[in-house]
Amino acid sequence: MALMWNRTVDWDADDWRRSAACRNTEPDLFFPVGTTGPAVDQIDAAKGVCRSCEALEPCLDFALATNQESGVWGGTSEEERRKLRKAWLAARRSQRTF
Repeated sequence: MALMWNRTVDWDADDWRRSAACRNTEPDLFFPVGTTGPAVDQIDAAKGVCRSCEALEPCLDFALATNQESGVWGGTSEEERRKLRKAWLAARRSQRTF
């Protein structure tokens, strides 16, 4: 059985990655090890980069659509995104017409 990608989210339309504020930032900043101690400061620093980013919304859309479970994406932590993804999936399900 072949796997098929049914792209229902247009997160690549404007190639938001080119204007992302994190583009010239050390990638490790966005992937802290853990969620306590020094990782809290690292998460806050990564979110600070996100707050100044014009691609914040499409980045978060991408993370939700592709279920990015690790790191800081679109100004959200892993835990924040898990909660948002539940609501995002519920909204998508309610938009379907049968």
